[in-house]
Amino acid sequence: MTKSATKKWPTKLKIAMVGKYFVTGEYSLVDSYVSVVEAIRHACWKLQVTPVLHWIDAEEVELKGMSVLEGYDGIVVPQGWGSRGTEGKIKAVQYARENKIPYLGLCFGMQMAVIEFARNVLGFTEANTTEANELTPYPVVHVMPDQAKYLSKRQYGGTIRLGAWPCKLVMGSKLKDLYGKYGGDKSEPWYQPRRSSELSSKKDLIVWERHRHRYEFNNKYKEKFEKRGMMISGTSPDGKLVEAIELSGHPFLVGTQFHPEYISRPLTPHPVFLGFVEACRMKG
Repeated sequence: MTKSATKKWPTKLKIAMVGKYFVTGEYSLVDSYVSVVEAIRHACWKLQVTPVLHWIDAEEVELKGMSVLEGYDGIVVPQGWGSRGTEGKIKAVQYARENKIPYLGLCFGMQMAVIEFARNVLGFTEANTTEANELTPYPVVHVMPDQAKYLSKRQYGGTIRLGAWPCKLVMGSKLKDLYGKYGGDKSEPWYQPRRSSELSSKKDLIVWERHRHRYEFNNKYKEKFEKRGMMISGTSPDGKLVEAIELSGHPFLVGTQFHPEYISRPLTPHPVFLGFVEACRMKG
């Protein structure tokens, strides 16, 4: 009998949701991230485990330190805007990276993973996103030139990167393997076969994922990240925009600039969430 056949999987997974939009007095508004919650539930149902979600205010991590993150099978940092709570989210990534805890960063959560890696692995201690600190000497996440024009004119409405955009998955990446393992059917919502065929070569895998953001990974630092073990696992087909990152040698540290939760469904759980839950289950 193989080792995997004798493995006793946990029936419940403790997952920490590190965000900032759910805190109001003594209450937690858990539907602030309802799409993420449902996507986790879809994946857990598919893999026959029960998610036990714990809501952790990012500002609490800033005040009390990383000890508040102990005892979880996985950590999720979802989307967000602005500077409030960013340092707590960065600490959450650091804890997950250093302790080999499965981590999923969604949009802003991916950007926090980039900043944490820049500070604590590359040694750029003042690295940041220009969204939180316009004067950072290491703007590893920044606003794109066309977006800067909108901001300078205070054109905020409807000017961010919205809707479905193509993402080319990198050969040999965990992300590409997950789409192959859990999302190979071309009828799935992350595929648009006709449009993908126009962009693909024979060895490329193009998926279409939804976006809602203004800031992007700064390609100026791309080579430095890759040399130290952070894989750029998804890009725009022309290679100009970083769509996903993952950390080599880690059980699961993945960040996506897109929002896979938006197209996860009860009967078609998203491959990214399935990969995350699978990694949490392995830890548990």
